[in-house]
Amino acid sequence: MTPESTNDVLISTDGRVGRLSLNRPKAIHALNLPMCQAMIDALLKWQGDDSVEAVIIDHSEGRGFCAGGDIRMLAESGAKDSEEARFFFHTEYRLNHLLFTYAKPVVAFMDGITMGGGVGISQPAKYRVATEHTRFAMPETGIGLFPDVGGGWYLPRLEGRVGVFLALTGARLDGADCLALGLATHYLPSEKLAEAKDRIAAHPDRIGGILGDLAVTAPPAAITGQIDKINRLFASDTYEDILAALEADGGEWAAKELDALRGKSPQTCKVALRQLKEGGEMHDFAAQMTQEYAIGSRVVAMHDFIEGVRALIIDKDNSPKWDPPTPEAVTDDWIDAIFAPLPENEKWTPLT
Repeated sequence: MTPESTNDVLISTDGRVGRLSLNRPKAIHALNLPMCQAMIDALLKWQGDDSVEAVIIDHSEGRGFCAGGDIRMLAESGAKDSEEARFFFHTEYRLNHLLFTYAKPVVAFMDGITMGGGVGISQPAKYRVATEHTRFAMPETGIGLFPDVGGGWYLPRLEGRVGVFLALTGARLDGADCLALGLATHYLPSEKLAEAKDRIAAHPDRIGGILGDLAVTAPPAAITGQIDKINRLFASDTYEDILAALEADGGEWAAKELDALRGKSPQTCKVALRQLKEGGEMHDFAAQMTQEYAIGSRVVAMHDFIEGVRALIIDKDNSPKWDPPTPEAVTDDWIDAIFAPLPENEKWTPLT
């Protein structure tokens, strides 16, 4: 193996594959701007290198694959002029799009916490490996952001209304859930990952067979027993209707989810519902990222995101004061303003 970097992402070639290993264990491998740019540079280099036939994305050590992005930086930037936050989103979304359109097979090993930005770099991969350590979520409604990095593309394409449920509640899935929903393509015991990577490095033309050979039967997926309830209670694209359906149900599961939603940002929940509805109708991933960049460039400077980060990450009092405070107070005009296209000279663009 020939290392090329020893920073927050370890970049190397191993046999006939390129390898990107996230290396910020104290931050659960959350992405920062230099990591996104380094990954882009490596992927572009390997794209034209015939000796690199596939790419592996994994993490170096610790309990996370990737816990998201540099949230504290985004909030600090949003409280000022948002310039640094916008540049981060622009770069991160280019990485997401590059992976989505990459000509060579990518294998993501989601062996640990996979949230937010971690979803954005694993879901575009052709092969997505879950393990007994996988904990997958899009928890953005809890911090007043929104399910970005392609969330508006991937989530509405899950079975029934599961994507809406995940976007609104921030529910955590385990590896078996991910396999059952198609968020993962294979389920491997973690002790088999090193062997899988070694064999893929030697035979990148046989990735599917290697992962299939090492895969095991996943435990029962709890999410499958909830899909009927999810489809019924999360059927509407109107947030107030979903809350009313959960309240009217009266069951224990519905009460638990209603209680969870009452702690989320009403603004973010309404943004997510519209984002998933429109994203599910899009035919071009780049169009989705253009829309998400417009949303992100505004939301990052708004009260709910800055307050959500204060409450959950900085002060850790877990008592955010959302504004607007209720779903009814988040008007259609308010959401329209968040979704309005940016001026041409400010729009997100993919790599050329």
